[in-house]
Amino acid sequence: MHHISAYAALLLGCLTFFSSITTAAPYPEKPIRLVVPYPPGGTTDVLARIIIQGLSEKLGVPVVVENKPGGGNNIGTEFVIKSPPDGYTLHLTNPANGINATLYKNLSYNFINDTAPVAGIMRTPNVMVVTNGMPVKTVAEFIEYCKANPTKVNMASSGSGTSVHLSGELFKSMTGCKMTHIPYKGAGPALTDLMGGQVQVLFDNLPSSAGFIKDGRIRALAVTSVAVEPSLPNVPTVAETVPGYEATAWFGLSMPKGSPREAIIKVNTAMNQLLADPKMLKRLADLGGVPIAGTPEDFGKVIANETQKWEKVVKSSGATVD
Repeated sequence: MHHISAYAALLLGCLTFFSSITTAAPYPEKPIRLVVPYPPGGTTDVLARIIIQGLSEKLGVPVVVENKPGGGNNIGTEFVIKSPPDGYTLHLTNPANGINATLYKNLSYNFINDTAPVAGIMRTPNVMVVTNGMPVKTVAEFIEYCKANPTKVNMASSGSGTSVHLSGELFKSMTGCKMTHIPYKGAGPALTDLMGGQVQVLFDNLPSSAGFIKDGRIRALAVTSVAVEPSLPNVPTVAETVPGYEATAWFGLSMPKGSPREAIIKVNTAMNQLLADPKMLKRLADLGGVPIAGTPEDFGKVIANETQKWEKVVKSSGATVD
């Protein structure tokens, strides 16, 4: 009799062992959602749609974009922070996450404390573009014009708190140019009014302006990166005229704080493999993108450095949410 009970105990032991293996099934075992805190069509959304196919292939499950726009990027970000930290919610982290920390006085969250960095994707310059009616061809001429016409220059942006807005505020604080900030709901309407001459200047993310620059519908004066942008070889940097000026848009992936380390490492590895693929690098280069591969901690440093940098700009410029 005791043979049977010993056998039963062994069998039970085996079953318990196997069920504990199945509960720890290897991550991921179901679709992952990638939350984009902007409407479709902007640089953040375009980038999300470029990476999901490769991530899906490498992770073996679908990665699905969910647009949750509004509140200057805060609605989508808050949604991610409140999601279960189970590895199945990703956030397309972007410049506003570094800027809003200072720009908004009463955020319901602290981005650095409430999220876990996963992987960097790319940096891209902004480009200083003017309406064709402006009688200036260089940054130096633009500064002269600004100083001679202190009430005539309206500076458009794709919204308060975007890297587009703050790149302009940084330019104002470093040059003493007086410009009136006009925020729009996205780059599309801002570009329309720039082409129409209702506004004079825009420090746009390169991907949304590139086509209009090539068509000659707006004039590029300079890029905001440290080095000349290969896709616009004839356009100088702002820093050649305003030493020390630099502003780039940066993008990566985050998860809610407390997400499993295994999930973070798996997604990080997949993203780094993607950034080593020549086809992907070509697509990013077409957007003016330079890859920022590395560890989750490397991306955490990017977020921390950008948050510090823009805190100074927000405070010195007195920029607020309109």
